[in-house]
Amino acid sequence: MMISQFFVLSQRGDNIVFRDYRAEVPKGSTETFFRKVKFWKEDGNAEAPPIFNVDGVNYFHVKVVGLYFVATTRVNVSPSLVLELLQRIARVIKDYLGVLNEDSFRKNFVLVYELLDEVIDFGYVQTTSTEVLKSYIFNEPIVVSPARLQPIDPAAIFTQGAKRMPGTAVTKSVVANDPGGRRREEIFVDIIEKISVTFSSSGYILTSEIDGTIQMKSYLSGNPEIRLALNEDLNIGRGGRSVYDYRSSSGSGVILDDCNFHESVRLDSFDSDRTLSLVPPDGEFPVMNYRMTQEFKPPFHVNTLIEEAGRLKAEVIIKIRAEFPSDIIANTITVQMPLPNYTSRASFELEPGAAGQRTDFKESNKMLEWNLKKANCWRG
Repeated sequence: MMISQFFVLSQRGDNIVFRDYRAEVPKGSTETFFRKVKFWKEDGNAEAPPIFNVDGVNYFHVKVVGLYFVATTRVNVSPSLVLELLQRIARVIKDYLGVLNEDSFRKNFVLVYELLDEVIDFGYVQTTSTEVLKSYIFNEPIVVSPARLQPIDPAAIFTQGAKRMPGTAVTKSVVANDPGGRRREEIFVDIIEKISVTFSSSGYILTSEIDGTIQMKSYLSGNPEIRLALNEDLNIGRGGRSVYDYRSSSGSGVILDDCNFHESVRLDSFDSDRTLSLVPPDGEFPVMNYRMTQEFKPPFHVNTLIEEAGRLKAEVIIKIRAEFPSDIIANTITVQMPLPNYTSRASFELEPGAAGQRTDFKESNKMLEWNLKKANCWRG
């Protein structure tokens, strides 16, 4: 796989990092990319796809914490590989800087360029391993306070009591020591799940699915072995053999349709006691990915009612009911509803006393948005 350029742009289009590896793409590619993404109106979509072509140049991009990570090339390469490369570059930079935002990039641009020179050579990928790169990187990161850092993942919407999850693990550099030269002996484990549920018009659940990841970030020295014990009632596969040749012993407990593990994980005792053994590499990495379609109670229940109020007018009532315990709070909730392409305007009416809520009509993509600051056992 070969790329021509790599660059990172801010939400305003400012060029934060730029590397031209092969000098085969015309100057001004950053402006061309940003103008195309900002004013995308092709294919009837309001947002640009992750891959597009302009004047013979292929542009690949992913958006991470509001920053555009972009690669260009003139040759035919695997799109999935380039997009995965961009995600891995973002992860490596985040491992070294701790906080991934525009401020941390600008204060650590020397370190970022040193990383890029080791990750990619003349357009060809060398390594994206944080552990391997530690042997070649000599600049120390300048620590940036995460106080103004926005949430980086929709999965972080839940809080338990006063503690915000997933915590501060993602805001620490894996190479910087604490003041005084002390080495932190810490390890952080987060479980991140994306839930997809389809409700019928009457409010019944038609389909439900969970895509989950056990994410780990290690600050341990000496390469110790870690044993991670999962639920003993965990079963993999439904009535047959899964991709790991494990047979579901019963229909009870937690049933995963399929899963995969990081290359560092050893499964010697997984079949007998559901224990994972691994020597964690430096940096943040997914220990295990899994998918589950077993019936479960979703955190929210959504009901909608649509009534015609005229030849070209409709009234929509949306109700959301929280289904989780009262001691859990959901933060930063966004409800989106696509509207017909011929919709010209929309008006909103919230229930009396509604606080921390905001509504908007995105005319560019004909989308209704309802934003809630937080909710716990709330009905609206």
